Amino acid sequence: MDARKLLLLVVALLMAGVSAFFARGMFGGEPEAVAAPSALAAAPAPSGPEVLVASRALPVGTIIGPESVRYQRWPAELVDAKNYYVKGASDVASLTGTVVRVPVSAGQPVTQGSLVKPGDRGFLAAALGPGMRAVTVAVSAQSSVAGFVFPGDRVDLLLAQEIPGGGDGPPLKAAETIVRNIRVLATDQKTDKTVDDAGKTVVAQYSNVTLEATPRIAEKIAVAQTVGQLSLSLRSIADDKAQLEDAIASGQVNAPSDARAERQLLLQLSSTPSDTDPTYTVGADVSRFQRSSVPAKVAGGTAMPMGGAPKPIVTIRRGSATAAGEN
Repeated sequence: MDARKLLLLVVALLMAGVSAFFARGMFGGEPEAVAAPSALAAAPAPSGPEVLVASRALPVGTIIGPESVRYQRWPAELVDAKNYYVKGASDVASLTGTVVRVPVSAGQPVTQGSLVKPGDRGFLAAALGPGMRAVTVAVSAQSSVAGFVFPGDRVDLLLAQEIPGGGDGPPLKAAETIVRNIRVLATDQKTDKTVDDAGKTVVAQYSNVTLEATPRIAEKIAVAQTVGQLSLSLRSIADDKAQLEDAIASGQVNAPSDARAERQLLLQLSSTPSDTDPTYTVGADVSRFQRSSVPAKVAGGTAMPMGGAPKPIVTIRRGSATAAGEN
């Protein structure tokens, strides 16, 4: 009996020793496993040439500007010198005004096949967003903000007209904002800004402006050109935030839940023209000596109210006396 107990004790000691050995092996290798991520984080940066990459996501139709791209080192074995824009071998300034025709993710190299240059076949079609149309309007120096509107800017479209109404007196003068937040694609036949030798933007006069519009808004613009004089009103680049707040207040969109959702809403609103909630101003809003309504028509010497028939004449007889008046 004592021998059996002794044997069991020896076996228990052996098992405890084996367990301790394996436990030591497992816990002893953990520092190396923990140190592995540190080794990866300390990996040397790519030593290849600097190539042009997207600073942000570039969807189809994006007009390239200085803030759209940047140079970044790329592994030499992954660089395709024929398709990539390599620093020192390409001029990034010459890409300003080109249009993205193949989507490029943020941080990914911009290839020569992903861009289309002004003057190339299909350039304007590539500059248009999905479902959008290009429409051209005639402008003057006064109606085009004295030439300070450039491709890529956002403008509001104003319609000024005179409404005679057919009555006596001067016609009603009115102006209304018919479209908001519409993108300028080109001025005359230029789709990029003209710069001088010092790199400064040259302000030039032009007679036509090409705008990006939805099919419905394009129809409105075509009719508006036959009604009166169209003018451009340049929008501030800070209007996107205010536009989002107005859309939330009116119930058109729900309040974003986080900063990322807010950026997505801002991007969507900043790229969408709107023809809802138009505003207008008439002559009386500017000067007390101007009209506030359309001149009424005259029928039989009696003024016809705007939008209605002349008031009927009522004859009242009291004995031999007769009196006439309007009802």
